[in-house]
Amino acid sequence: MSEINYNFTHFILSAIDIRQLPADTGIEVAFTGHSNAGKSSALNTLTKQKKLARTSKIPGCTRLINLFEVAEDKRIADLPGYGYAAVPKETKKKWQSLVRAYLQKRKALKGLVVLMDIRHPLKDIDQQMIQWAGESQIPVLVLLTKADKVSLRRRHSQLNIVREASLAFIGDVQVEIFSSLKKNIGVDKLSQKLDSWFMGKGTNTLLI
Repeated sequence: MSEINYNFTHFILSAIDIRQLPADTGIEVAFTGHSNAGKSSALNTLTKQKKLARTSKIPGCTRLINLFEVAEDKRIADLPGYGYAAVPKETKKKWQSLVRAYLQKRKALKGLVVLMDIRHPLKDIDQQMIQWAGESQIPVLVLLTKADKVSLRRRHSQLNIVREASLAFIGDVQVEIFSSLKKNIGVDKLSQKLDSWFMGKGTNTLLI
């Protein structure tokens, strides 16, 4: 059972620049992934709120950093997806710069949830994100989303493949399957991992 009631999570603000974010204190966990990986749906499932995070049939709706407060000094940051929708090149550059600045400069960041479509996991940019997190001593939870769209056999096969591949990365990387449609798939694993980060139980070991 989760130590934190995520049902009380609420929207704080959207930021186009990290200077618009609240004071860099407390604990933040960021959600990132391809635009069609289901970040918003995962947040809505976690919090049991259908409209907390904006969802759309068109990938790329999250174009700002959307910040949500879970509890006092505990926040979730929904980052713009990579592999964006069809937008001007300059717009993409702005999104990329925003995400880069957040990941590199935000001291409150204590955990990263990387969402991947279970049918197409570990694309180059996914791996780059995990590698960066390991080098920055940020623990990672990989969620293989849309698990309801594949058979049970393929579900387990993909999970094992990604878990084995994750051994090549430095740092703390946990891999789980997830479905926003079938609420019994992975929601408990997600909430438990967030609990550990928000309660300060996921302290990283310094790299030597």
